[in-house]
Amino acid sequence: MDSTWTTTVLLVPCVVLLTAGFFHLYGVIMGLLSKKSVRNKVVVITDALSGLGKECAGVFHKGGARLILCGKNWEKLEELADDLANSSDPTVTFPPKLVLLDFGDTDSMPEAIAEILDCYGCLDIIIFNSSMKVKAPAQTVSLEVDKLLMDNNYFGPVTLAKGVLASMISRRSGHLLLVNSIQGRLAVPFRSTYAASKHAVQAFFDCLRAEVEEYGISVSTISHNFISCSASGAPATSKSLWSLLYTKKPLGVSPDEAAAEIVKTLNNKRKEVVIAPSLPKMAIYARSFFPNVFFAVIGAGVKNASIAAEM
Repeated sequence: MDSTWTTTVLLVPCVVLLTAGFFHLYGVIMGLLSKKSVRNKVVVITDALSGLGKECAGVFHKGGARLILCGKNWEKLEELADDLANSSDPTVTFPPKLVLLDFGDTDSMPEAIAEILDCYGCLDIIIFNSSMKVKAPAQTVSLEVDKLLMDNNYFGPVTLAKGVLASMISRRSGHLLLVNSIQGRLAVPFRSTYAASKHAVQAFFDCLRAEVEEYGISVSTISHNFISCSASGAPATSKSLWSLLYTKKPLGVSPDEAAAEIVKTLNNKRKEVVIAPSLPKMAIYARSFFPNVFFAVIGAGVKNASIAAEM
């Protein structure tokens, strides 16, 4: 009896470690295969200068994609292109194309769309990762700020999507991927305009998905809680099993984790992905199935915050 118990005690941890190792290895292999799937694809990144944009640019560039990097600052775009060129093998990569793109400037959008289409004559993938945030009580946010957020978070992406759809429909292929906030599905206090813009763009892409499916065009949305500024950890070559188990991760989703999820989503063409801890995911379901409970909890949170601010 004692020997059986000892064997069980020793065997269970080994099985757990082997299983975890198998799934980790499977994830690494699938990640490598996914990165190869972007080779020779024309990929547009709407905000290549953000943390996530730079991470995606590096991953796709090394994967052999034909990148079109967009942003508001030409000098910083050139610096990013130089960094990518200096860190890669020019025999297996393509020099990125650069396009000035500002979703807040609606008058410049037609020219920017035409320039994007002229880069390679076609598009395979567009990653809509541009975003503008504001946090304040609804009554303190001016209508001008409301309009600015709607331009950046809704009208900009929608204008670009509509501008390239004819090209994708004619080729009967393409993938539109919206990197959206989880607040596109779950509104929280003091972010009324931001949540409204994210709800609006989420609804547009959900409708668009059904409309363009017959043309072979995929539409995906990735909803995250927030993108952290720090990386998820040390380079993979220096990671040991113990560091993976005990290293404290930063709050939010790191850019490299989000980029890996983007590549995976492009590869398996999943329609909707949520990157968030368990609590926000539970809140989404609570909002759908137990709305009164959800509203009560949110309202209590606002009252507690107000009381704390007065103390």
